[in-house]
Amino acid sequence: MVIGLIRPHLEKVQPPRSVFVPFELGRPLGEPNDPAFQRSVLLQALALLERGDGPVILEDFPDDAPGARDRPEWRPPVITAGGGDHVRDSAAWALDLASEMAQLRPIWQQARRRFGRTSVGVSGQPPEEWPGFAAAFMTGALPHTAAHASPALALRFLADDLKAYYGEAAQAAGPAPSSSQIDDWFWRQTVGGSFLIALRAACMGSVNGALKTVAGRFIVPGPYVPD
Repeated sequence: MVIGLIRPHLEKVQPPRSVFVPFELGRPLGEPNDPAFQRSVLLQALALLERGDGPVILEDFPDDAPGARDRPEWRPPVITAGGGDHVRDSAAWALDLASEMAQLRPIWQQARRRFGRTSVGVSGQPPEEWPGFAAAFMTGALPHTAAHASPALALRFLADDLKAYYGEAAQAAGPAPSSSQIDDWFWRQTVGGSFLIALRAACMGSVNGALKTVAGRFIVPGPYVPD
């Protein structure tokens, strides 16, 4: 039995029992901290196991997930240097990103204490090494780490760490902003977001096929890829 967020995938794979849920990617049960709604999704999915028809059943969940409301009172954790369309070489990107990350570091640490956990760490590198390592890809270099089998994987997980670092810092105090508020702040107002957009563009021109795949699919979400 599968709960799926992309209906064409369910139609193609045809698991024996599946429910399509029209929710934000990454949230197959809806918004966090809403156990009643999450339970309703699970109960509809589990009820398919009692059905005798088939062999394949695909149902649509009837409701949209209650959306996380934007919080007008939320403010970014720091006033960052801003991203924008400034032209930088790789060394300047690394310096600007390191400066912004240093501003955020105590706030990110506050978020770690608040929640008692962090999802930062998949890159296998400490945060202070991220700017120089990632910016090297802009020069055509293919740096690697012992933590990952290829430069492309190392870059993919570093980008994941960078996004988590900013996203966790955004929730360090007070009621959490909506995911759209965090995304708009990160991708439109920070050096970190602008850096990843520029890094994606640089890597898309690489002769390394794996790096191009990672750049095209995993670094910047579609709504924030420049036209």
